[in-house]
Formats: sequence, C-alpha cells, structure tokens
Amino acid sequence: METTTIQIRKALKKKLEELKAYPNETMDQLIERLADSKIDYEPLSEEEIKGIEKGLADIKAGRVYTLEEVRKKLGIK
Repeated sequence: METTTIQIRKALKKKLEELKAYPNETMDQLIERLADSKIDYEPLSEEEIKGIEKGLADIKAGRVYTLEEVRKKLGIK
C-alpha cells in the first residue's frame, strides 16, 4: 500500500474522529467509507428523471392536493 501524508486542521481531525464507525477504524478506512458514500452506484434513469420533472411541473402549476383535501375527498378522518 502506498501512503500519503496530508495536513489538516486540528478541528477537522476532531470532526473526522467523531465520524468513525467504531473506535479502531483507521483514517484510511474512514476516508474511503466517506468517499464511497458520495458515489451514486444507482443513478436515476431517464424515465425517473422525466417523472420527477413532471411532478415538479405539476407542483408549479398547482395540480396538487393537500393531505387534508385527499382525506376529505375520500371521506377519511
């Protein structure tokens, strides 16, 4: 394994220490886990994106119902 030294502020080191999953987790493991958590292994499909865009357009156009309106329409208390 190749190693690299980096310089970080003490306050950042403390934050990283607080993010450890367990006390003996190494900084290497912690940084890898944090980096992996930011990778989207299942990106949205075009169909999902279009559905989201349609939903946002409905919201902007006022084509939505509040929970109260739906309950009233369905006769649910």
